[in-house]
Amino acid sequence: MSRETTDLPTAASGEKPTLRSLAETTGFSVATVSRALADDPRIAAKTRALVAEAAAVAGYVPDRAARRLRTGRTQVVTLLLNTEHEFLGFTHEFLSGITEALQGTGYSVNVVPDDVGDDRLAPVRNILRNHLADGILFTRTEAFDPRVRLLMENDFPFVSHGRTEFTAPHPYVDFDNEAFARQAVQRLVAKGRTRLSLILPEDRFTFTQHLRYGFLSEARNAGVEHEIVDGVTLDSPAARIAEALRASRASDTPPDGYVCVGEVTALVTLSAMADSGAVLGRDADVFAKRASPIFDNIRPRIDTVFEDLRETGRKMAEMLIRRMQGDDPSTLTHMLVPDFERLHHSEDTQG
Repeated sequence: MSRETTDLPTAASGEKPTLRSLAETTGFSVATVSRALADDPRIAAKTRALVAEAAAVAGYVPDRAARRLRTGRTQVVTLLLNTEHEFLGFTHEFLSGITEALQGTGYSVNVVPDDVGDDRLAPVRNILRNHLADGILFTRTEAFDPRVRLLMENDFPFVSHGRTEFTAPHPYVDFDNEAFARQAVQRLVAKGRTRLSLILPEDRFTFTQHLRYGFLSEARNAGVEHEIVDGVTLDSPAARIAEALRASRASDTPPDGYVCVGEVTALVTLSAMADSGAVLGRDADVFAKRASPIFDNIRPRIDTVFEDLRETGRKMAEMLIRRMQGDDPSTLTHMLVPDFERLHHSEDTQG
């Protein structure tokens, strides 16, 4: 006979709760407790609830090593994360979304640094070879990303932040960067700007192609002059980006409109303008993509569109769980669309 939840004792001080101690506490067999904790639908809902409460009261934590031996699963997902990013607070927001989605699933996230200058396949091979995770999440996706190819070949669950050019479908979450670039150009042209400037990511990344196409095609449609700054990318040191921007401003026809893909570039752009004596709103305007509230506290204001990185992380983790459960990859894609109705407008600084 099992006990009522109100009669459940706590674990003795210093003793690590086990399946056997939970069985003794609840009055169920060890097998029943194990299946209840695994949320086996063959176990009555009332029993599962009672065992779950007993485990919470006792502070029971499943033995991952034992579970791995029993099921072949690690209950771990690995995030390959590039910490050098164009957004301030990227890691915090992105990870927060992932952990929110994993709550209650039994999965934890393990973060592995992803240096885009290194062999990006090395950590993936290590995970596959040593069975270190049940699924992988990663960012800074390339047009023909070798990680995507390797994982698809091994039928290993993953979700990428960004699309690829592969014909075979795979799970991804992406932001519509082409739409962002088009809207940025339109907004700057509407303000009377006729010489637009953009700093792109490295050519190998898929979102570079989307940004370039949106920017160039919309600038040509509007009949305005435009430049993609040579010699630097989003990943260049801030000092080099600032130097390139100051050199551009020193030309006979400096840009009067800047499209900034992230907060870091926008801040460097504002600094370079100030260093060259340019006045925001009079000599040039800036349109930026942001993921934090930093520009709410900077004056004069600039036009910004928000990319929800927490929602991105949440969607990616939710899709990975579904992929690990066997869902078809072609059904696991999601595009985040810029909310231009919530465009953060600059103050009227035209002088």
